[in-house]
Amino acid sequence: MSEFHALPHDQQVARLHDLARHALQHWDGEFADIELVKFRENAVFSARRHDGQRVALRIHRNGYHCEAALRSELQWMEALEGAGITVPQIIRAQNESHLIEVTHQAIGEARHIDMLAWLPGATAGTSEAGVQADTEVDFLFNEAGALAARIHLHSADWQQPDEFVRHAWDEEGLIGANPFWGRFWELEQLSDEQRDLLQQARRTARKDLRQYGRHLGNFGMIHADLVPENLLIEGPRLRLIDFDDAGFGWHMFELATALYFCLDDPRYEQIKAALLEGYNAVKPLTEADRKTLALFLMLRGTTYLGWIHTRQGTPTAIEMAPMLIDRACLLARAYLEA
Repeated sequence: MSEFHALPHDQQVARLHDLARHALQHWDGEFADIELVKFRENAVFSARRHDGQRVALRIHRNGYHCEAALRSELQWMEALEGAGITVPQIIRAQNESHLIEVTHQAIGEARHIDMLAWLPGATAGTSEAGVQADTEVDFLFNEAGALAARIHLHSADWQQPDEFVRHAWDEEGLIGANPFWGRFWELEQLSDEQRDLLQQARRTARKDLRQYGRHLGNFGMIHADLVPENLLIEGPRLRLIDFDDAGFGWHMFELATALYFCLDDPRYEQIKAALLEGYNAVKPLTEADRKTLALFLMLRGTTYLGWIHTRQGTPTAIEMAPMLIDRACLLARAYLEA
């Protein structure tokens, strides 16, 4: 662990502010109103350029994605934009690069940084609180389902660049010996009973995933973080942000992710129906697809346990651990009993 990661959270934030101010010198223009808006995997800062344009400066977590994977994320975003799907526009640095690497004494380690144009709109909710109570969920989730389907159809036809590299939310990435987000069954806060339950669900999931199979019709590049805080509503338009988790995965895992933080919402059945209807109208779902929803909800739950296991001590992990453990176990029981 580097010196930076051993610092208290508030000191990490202060040093990231210093790095952000330093990094902005690599882009044309003068910037003000620099504010941290999100600090989980990445540190995302909002800044205002002298011409009034608001931008998002992303300082990527060291060691999470390699440079090739970060460039691939940006390549995929550009491909989606070219297909008519609204995504944050990439703002190139002064050297015309999508992505720069900066070392600053405040951090003591090299960080990859990029800049995106700020998309207008209000977030549909948060991971902690779910969808806002006054949100028109029929509209939101019908549009979200249709948007996910368009992304999946595009990915099936898209010719990836030779150097394209992204992680996979596949069998090994979800329930293998070393899942992408961590060995969830080793989470210290789990009781023996909870650990046994999750291991049983893990064994059963391996069999079910192999039976379901993977092909262009059900597996490909997915956003993988279709949660309320990444859905921006502006009038009749819905926009998607934060492609950091994007990788190769099952399409139904995408839909399970969209539903995960809505499970306690009294409108859940309405939300689920709208999401599936919107998706099905663009890319028809088979009966086999629909039957996997409980499987992928359970798997989404275990990935979040892996996330907090490998990020112990972070404010998000501390705050959300009890809820995520309870929900993962509830979904594991529901899956095994189905």
